[in-house]
Amino acid sequence: MGVCKYRIILILEYVLYDMWWEGFDYFSNHLPATEDDIDFTDIEEKYQVPFEEGFDTIIVIDNVPIVDESKKDKLLKFIKKIFKNAGDIKESGINMPMEVNKETGDMTSKGYLFLEFETADQAIMAIKQYDGYPMDKTHYLAVNRFTDIEKYSQIEEKYKEPEEENFVEKEHLRSWLTDPQARDQFVLYRGDDVVIFWNKKLEPPEEVHKRNNWTETYVQWSPLGTYLATFHRQGIALWGGPSWNKIIRFVHPGVKLIDFSLNEKYLVTWSNEPITLGPNGGAGTPFGPDDEGNQIIIWDVHAGALLRSFPTSTNADGAPNKITWPMFKWSPSDKYFARITPDQQISVYETPGMGLVGKKSIKIEGVKDFEWAPTSDKQTGDKKQKEELLSYWTPEIGNQPARVTLLNIPSKEIIRTRNLVNVSDCKMHWQSNGDFLCVKVGRHTKTKKSTFTNLEIFRVREKDIPVEVIEVKDMVIAFSWEPKGERFIIITTNDPNYGQPAQAGFTLRTNVSFYYLEKPKPGKGADTVGTANFKLIKTLEKKTSDAIYWSPQGRHVIVATLRSSTVFDLEFWDLDFEGVSEQKEFTKADPAASLQLMSTQEHYGITDIEWDPTGRYVISSSSVWRNPMMENGYTLWDFKGLQLQKHLMDKFKQLLWRPRPKSLLTSEQKKKIRKNLREYSKQFDEEDSIALTSVSKELLAHRRRLIDEWNAWRKRVEKELAEEREKAGLPPIQKRDTENMEIIEEWIEEVVEETEEIIED
Repeated sequence: MGVCKYRIILILEYVLYDMWWEGFDYFSNHLPATEDDIDFTDIEEKYQVPFEEGFDTIIVIDNVPIVDESKKDKLLKFIKKIFKNAGDIKESGINMPMEVNKETGDMTSKGYLFLEFETADQAIMAIKQYDGYPMDKTHYLAVNRFTDIEKYSQIEEKYKEPEEENFVEKEHLRSWLTDPQARDQFVLYRGDDVVIFWNKKLEPPEEVHKRNNWTETYVQWSPLGTYLATFHRQGIALWGGPSWNKIIRFVHPGVKLIDFSLNEKYLVTWSNEPITLGPNGGAGTPFGPDDEGNQIIIWDVHAGALLRSFPTSTNADGAPNKITWPMFKWSPSDKYFARITPDQQISVYETPGMGLVGKKSIKIEGVKDFEWAPTSDKQTGDKKQKEELLSYWTPEIGNQPARVTLLNIPSKEIIRTRNLVNVSDCKMHWQSNGDFLCVKVGRHTKTKKSTFTNLEIFRVREKDIPVEVIEVKDMVIAFSWEPKGERFIIITTNDPNYGQPAQAGFTLRTNVSFYYLEKPKPGKGADTVGTANFKLIKTLEKKTSDAIYWSPQGRHVIVATLRSSTVFDLEFWDLDFEGVSEQKEFTKADPAASLQLMSTQEHYGITDIEWDPTGRYVISSSSVWRNPMMENGYTLWDFKGLQLQKHLMDKFKQLLWRPRPKSLLTSEQKKKIRKNLREYSKQFDEEDSIALTSVSKELLAHRRRLIDEWNAWRKRVEKELAEEREKAGLPPIQKRDTENMEIIEEWIEEVVEETEEIIED
């Protein structure tokens, strides 16, 4: 109240002076003897200054160590050092009250002080960052707004129960999973329209929601399908629920790329435009002084809060590195995220504090890339692994060989290294359960005149993590593990044009190879004979394929030729043909006999392939973004390669299936469903039959209605024509004798298309 009281005294002095000037000297003879005797109540009420105006730049810092005058300057200097990151402190903007110590007679501080910033946003940032800050083991700072102190002091002592708000039920963000027909959704972006559809197999898709100019660039689903993200000049908006209302937005001007953490807890956004606070110091935005100049932001998805911003990484010379996305890679639990500074270090951060694990980055000379191991349900001993695993590789430096390393986080314990020589490049591919890591090693001979590839497969779950090496004579241009399985496919080439600039009308010649894990043969008792090794199933030669697309459920795969101007092949393969179940091991069945080509199709101008989450359907599409001169649109296939629908669309841009979250069923429940699958199939077959019958009935009724309308129109026209002829004095039209009419039919056969296919014995 000191500041307010001082202002009132000034106002009172001004009023008294004005009265004296007019000759009213009565008050001068009746004033109280001292200032403390004056009653300010009526003046305070009339001229009260609201604390929300003018004091919002001041904060109160409590729990400050109590010091005497000799240590006052040192303490204030330390306080300024702590709070300088929150913003600019005004000159003479720090005030620490002192009082006389009754025991010693010295002037000592009172344990709190006032700090004034240039802007209110800086004061808010200081409270947000430093409330609870540990100055030492016994002093944890309590930081509050100056205006809050006054507000809280005026709270009534008698408790008043707040009014109970009416409960408003929110929409369920995963309501689409309760569809009675277990259908899947997809989003389609065409022209300026974004549309959500239900997939209906043979029938045209059913529209769920449509909006014009819903996004400015493209759309993206979150990893579990909960949110649909749209891009705007001001930032990102997330949508969901049955009514597709806006759930939350994130302000990031010029945002170009986003990435969700695997469990949708966090969102990373990137803009090529650095953050600028502007003349108002960032007022009205979530940005503070620490964010200025940064381009990457990490958000809390549920709260919508800005957790931390980062600049674009730089190389050893300080120049910005080439943009690679995602810039941050998330651990499977969302507990850690990491980024690489090429050739220097890997920085691993912990959520939700956003601080470096161990308060420092991991210095690794020459490091080129890293990958997190996926989540695994398997256990080590009696406890689940608390550590999370990542792998990284470094090239040959001087006399030091190239190296692949497995590292535990947060302990930073190295559990396995593998030295490699004559290495030109490495690509790391984790199996979906984290049981295997395949490192695709591009190697060269000592003379560097020729190149080839080795596959170094780490058996992560086995003792000492053994490594199996598969030598491939050619260059491997594509590698892909089977989801939830132990098989993989590679595409290789020895074409001399590989690595050269693409030429119009030219397509690389490639080979496609299928591999499986041969299990050891059982011996006496619990013993086994031999070790599990990866074996070649089959190689398809003289192909043009360059892409591999596994079904999310495994077993089925598409080997395709994408983005070529001359070849547009799609090959649908089944790796468990002839009823080889998941429970049977390959020692009991011939893997080559189980590998079957189901269908070979073609999609002119194909650019993208998208499996639905269940693995029952797949969509191939041609986007105007990549092929503006070709037919754009999409085609729906089943997993066997049977075409179900084809839609040609002008200005077709994007189509994405909505992801599904991980199943809540246990392994035992899934086995029970597989065992009784035929009974469940009968129920679904009946529903499909009823649906088809209802469609047929509707179609027949529509046709009958059209025929009735045609016959009615014909009778009306014939009647009108007869009346007109009668008025004109013309004879009536003679009807044809259909009973004595002879009808001659002529059949003409024409070969529309002829295809020759060689079937191997």
